[in-house]
Amino acid sequence: MYTPSYFKDENLVSLHGQIESTRLTTLVTFDETGLQASHIPLLLEPTQGPQGTLYGHLAKANPQWKALETGAQALLIFQGADAYISPSFYAAKAEHGKVVPTWNYLAVHAYGRADVFTDPERLLRIVTGLTDKHEASRAEPWAVTDAPADYIEKMLNGIVGFSIPIERLEGKRKLNQNRSAEDIAGVSKGLALSQDPSDLKIAQLMS
Repeated sequence: MYTPSYFKDENLVSLHGQIESTRLTTLVTFDETGLQASHIPLLLEPTQGPQGTLYGHLAKANPQWKALETGAQALLIFQGADAYISPSFYAAKAEHGKVVPTWNYLAVHAYGRADVFTDPERLLRIVTGLTDKHEASRAEPWAVTDAPADYIEKMLNGIVGFSIPIERLEGKRKLNQNRSAEDIAGVSKGLALSQDPSDLKIAQLMS
Protein backbone atom coordinates (compact mmCIF):
# COMPACT_ATOMS: atom_id res chain seq x y z
CA MET A 1 0.00 0.00 0.00
CA TYR A 2 1.45 3.35 -1.02
CA THR A 3 1.77 5.29 2.24
CA PRO A 4 3.69 8.58 2.54
CA SER A 5 5.29 8.95 5.96
CA TYR A 6 2.77 11.54 7.22
CA PHE A 7 -0.13 9.08 6.64
CA LYS A 8 1.60 6.02 8.10
CA ASP A 9 0.10 4.31 11.17
CA GLU A 10 2.60 2.05 12.95
CA ASN A 11 0.86 1.86 16.33
CA LEU A 12 -0.08 -1.77 16.98
CA VAL A 13 -3.00 -0.83 19.26
CA SER A 14 -4.40 1.46 16.57
CA LEU A 15 -3.90 -1.15 13.84
CA HIS A 16 -5.62 -3.83 15.92
CA GLY A 17 -8.44 -1.40 16.66
CA GLN A 18 -9.07 -0.94 12.94
CA ILE A 19 -9.00 -4.71 12.40
CA GLU A 20 -11.47 -5.28 15.25
CA SER A 21 -13.86 -2.60 13.98
CA THR A 22 -13.93 -3.87 10.38
CA ARG A 23 -16.95 -6.13 10.08
CA LEU A 24 -16.18 -7.52 6.62
CA THR A 25 -12.62 -8.12 5.44
CA THR A 26 -11.32 -8.63 1.90
CA LEU A 27 -9.08 -11.72 1.65
CA VAL A 28 -6.85 -11.69 -1.45
CA THR A 29 -4.59 -14.51 -2.65
CA PHE A 30 -2.61 -15.29 -5.79
CA ASP A 31 -1.52 -18.71 -7.04
CA GLU A 32 -1.31 -20.61 -10.34
CA THR A 33 -5.07 -20.10 -10.81
CA GLY A 34 -4.67 -16.30 -10.62
CA LEU A 35 -5.99 -13.68 -8.23
CA GLN A 36 -8.87 -14.58 -5.91
CA ALA A 37 -10.76 -12.44 -3.41
CA SER A 38 -13.39 -13.23 -0.80
CA HIS A 39 -15.29 -10.96 1.58
CA ILE A 40 -15.49 -12.51 5.03
CA PRO A 41 -15.68 -11.68 8.74
CA LEU A 42 -12.62 -12.48 10.84
CA LEU A 43 -11.59 -12.83 14.46
CA LEU A 44 -8.38 -11.33 15.81
CA GLU A 45 -6.42 -12.89 18.64
CA PRO A 46 -4.11 -9.94 19.42
CA THR A 47 -1.77 -11.76 21.81
CA GLN A 48 -1.08 -14.78 19.59
CA GLY A 49 2.22 -13.97 17.90
CA PRO A 50 4.13 -10.68 17.70
CA GLN A 51 1.39 -8.94 15.68
CA GLY A 52 -1.63 -11.14 16.37
CA THR A 53 -3.35 -14.00 14.56
CA LEU A 54 -6.47 -13.90 12.39
CA TYR A 55 -9.11 -16.65 12.25
CA GLY A 56 -11.86 -17.23 9.71
CA HIS A 57 -13.49 -19.76 7.44
CA LEU A 58 -14.46 -20.25 3.81
CA ALA A 59 -17.04 -22.47 2.16
CA LYS A 60 -15.58 -25.74 0.92
CA ALA A 61 -17.04 -24.87 -2.45
CA ASN A 62 -14.90 -21.72 -2.52
CA PRO A 63 -11.60 -22.71 -4.22
CA GLN A 64 -9.66 -19.95 -2.50
CA TRP A 65 -9.01 -22.15 0.54
CA LYS A 66 -6.84 -24.35 -1.69
CA ALA A 67 -4.57 -21.38 -2.36
CA LEU A 68 -4.25 -20.88 1.39
CA GLU A 69 -3.53 -24.58 1.88
CA THR A 70 -0.66 -24.54 -0.62
CA GLY A 71 1.07 -21.70 1.20
CA ALA A 72 0.09 -18.70 -0.92
CA GLN A 73 0.62 -15.42 0.87
CA ALA A 74 -2.64 -13.81 1.91
CA LEU A 75 -3.41 -10.10 1.88
CA LEU A 76 -6.25 -9.07 4.18
CA ILE A 77 -7.72 -5.59 3.70
CA PHE A 78 -9.48 -3.87 6.58
CA GLN A 79 -11.18 -0.77 5.18
CA GLY A 80 -12.28 1.91 7.63
CA ALA A 81 -14.20 5.15 7.29
CA ASP A 82 -13.72 7.25 4.17
CA ALA A 83 -14.82 10.64 2.87
CA TYR A 84 -14.66 12.65 -0.34
CA ILE A 85 -12.84 15.94 0.29
CA SER A 86 -14.15 18.87 -1.73
CA PRO A 87 -11.67 21.64 -2.62
CA SER A 88 -14.29 24.08 -1.30
CA PHE A 89 -13.48 22.91 2.25
CA TYR A 90 -9.93 24.28 2.11
CA ALA A 91 -9.05 27.73 3.41
CA ALA A 92 -6.46 27.75 0.61
CA LYS A 93 -9.24 27.89 -1.99
CA ALA A 94 -10.00 31.50 -1.08
CA GLU A 95 -6.30 32.38 -0.86
CA HIS A 96 -4.99 31.11 -4.20
CA GLY A 97 -7.38 28.51 -5.61
CA LYS A 98 -4.63 25.92 -6.13
CA VAL A 99 -6.57 23.01 -4.64
CA VAL A 100 -8.01 19.79 -6.01
CA PRO A 101 -10.33 17.06 -4.65
CA THR A 102 -8.98 14.14 -2.67
CA TRP A 103 -10.22 11.29 -0.50
CA ASN A 104 -9.52 10.74 3.18
CA TYR A 105 -9.68 7.22 4.61
CA LEU A 106 -8.46 4.61 7.05
CA ALA A 107 -7.07 1.26 5.94
CA VAL A 108 -5.01 -1.59 7.35
CA HIS A 109 -3.35 -4.33 5.28
CA ALA A 110 -2.24 -7.56 6.97
CA TYR A 111 -0.06 -10.21 5.34
CA GLY A 112 0.60 -13.81 6.26
CA ARG A 113 0.33 -17.48 5.37
CA ALA A 114 -2.45 -19.70 6.62
CA ASP A 115 -2.84 -22.92 8.52
CA VAL A 116 -5.92 -24.57 7.00
CA PHE A 117 -8.02 -27.09 8.94
CA THR A 118 -11.35 -28.93 9.00
CA ASP A 119 -11.28 -30.07 12.64
CA PRO A 120 -14.89 -29.67 13.91
CA GLU A 121 -13.87 -28.38 17.34
CA ARG A 122 -11.69 -25.63 15.90
CA LEU A 123 -14.35 -24.73 13.34
CA LEU A 124 -16.98 -24.53 16.07
CA ARG A 125 -14.79 -22.14 18.09
CA ILE A 126 -14.47 -19.82 15.10
CA VAL A 127 -18.16 -19.91 14.23
CA THR A 128 -19.12 -19.38 17.87
CA GLY A 129 -16.63 -16.54 18.29
CA LEU A 130 -17.86 -14.73 15.18
CA THR A 131 -21.49 -15.21 16.17
CA ASP A 132 -20.96 -13.96 19.72
CA LYS A 133 -19.06 -10.91 18.46
CA HIS A 134 -21.71 -9.79 15.99
CA GLU A 135 -24.74 -10.73 18.09
CA ALA A 136 -23.43 -8.96 21.22
CA SER A 137 -25.26 -5.68 20.59
CA ARG A 138 -28.67 -7.32 20.09
CA ALA A 139 -31.25 -7.28 22.87
CA GLU A 140 -31.69 -11.04 22.55
CA PRO A 141 -28.50 -12.42 20.98
CA TRP A 142 -28.75 -15.59 18.92
CA ALA A 143 -26.26 -18.29 19.89
CA VAL A 144 -24.90 -21.23 17.92
CA THR A 145 -26.34 -23.50 20.60
CA ASP A 146 -29.83 -22.24 19.70
CA ALA A 147 -29.69 -24.42 16.57
CA PRO A 148 -29.94 -28.24 16.70
CA ALA A 149 -26.53 -29.84 17.25
CA ASP A 150 -26.87 -32.15 14.25
CA TYR A 151 -27.69 -29.17 12.03
CA ILE A 152 -24.60 -27.27 13.20
CA GLU A 153 -22.51 -30.39 12.61
CA LYS A 154 -23.79 -30.54 9.04
CA MET A 155 -23.02 -26.84 8.50
CA LEU A 156 -19.47 -27.28 9.84
CA ASN A 157 -18.91 -30.03 7.27
CA GLY A 158 -19.41 -27.43 4.57
CA ILE A 159 -16.65 -25.04 5.62
CA VAL A 160 -12.86 -24.90 5.91
CA GLY A 161 -11.20 -22.96 8.71
CA PHE A 162 -7.91 -21.09 8.72
CA SER A 163 -5.60 -19.17 11.01
CA ILE A 164 -3.17 -16.56 9.71
CA PRO A 165 -0.37 -15.40 12.00
CA ILE A 166 0.24 -11.79 10.92
CA GLU A 167 3.71 -11.44 9.40
CA ARG A 168 3.40 -7.79 8.38
CA LEU A 169 0.99 -4.94 9.07
CA GLU A 170 0.57 -1.70 7.11
CA GLY A 171 -1.67 1.07 8.36
CA LYS A 172 -2.77 4.27 6.63
CA ARG A 173 -4.68 7.16 8.19
CA LYS A 174 -5.09 9.73 5.40
CA LEU A 175 -6.54 12.72 7.24
CA ASN A 176 -5.00 15.72 5.40
CA GLN A 177 -1.88 15.67 7.62
CA ASN A 178 -0.03 17.19 4.64
CA ARG A 179 -2.23 20.31 4.69
CA SER A 180 -2.15 23.44 6.84
CA ALA A 181 -3.98 23.61 10.18
CA GLU A 182 -6.48 26.00 8.55
CA ASP A 183 -7.20 23.56 5.72
CA ILE A 184 -7.59 20.65 8.17
CA ALA A 185 -10.04 22.68 10.25
CA GLY A 186 -11.99 23.60 7.13
CA VAL A 187 -12.27 19.97 6.01
CA SER A 188 -13.35 18.84 9.47
CA LYS A 189 -15.99 21.58 9.62
CA GLY A 190 -17.24 20.78 6.12
CA LEU A 191 -17.55 17.05 6.76
CA ALA A 192 -19.28 17.66 10.10
CA LEU A 193 -22.22 19.14 8.16
CA SER A 194 -22.74 15.87 6.29
CA GLN A 195 -25.42 13.32 7.12
CA ASP A 196 -23.17 10.43 6.08
CA PRO A 197 -21.84 8.41 9.06
CA SER A 198 -18.51 7.81 7.33
CA ASP A 199 -18.03 11.54 6.67
CA LEU A 200 -18.85 12.27 10.31
CA LYS A 201 -16.33 9.69 11.50
CA ILE A 202 -13.56 11.26 9.42
CA ALA A 203 -14.54 14.72 10.69
CA GLN A 204 -14.31 13.46 14.26
CA LEU A 205 -10.88 11.94 13.69
CA MET A 206 -9.59 15.13 12.09
CA SER A 207 -10.82 17.35 14.91
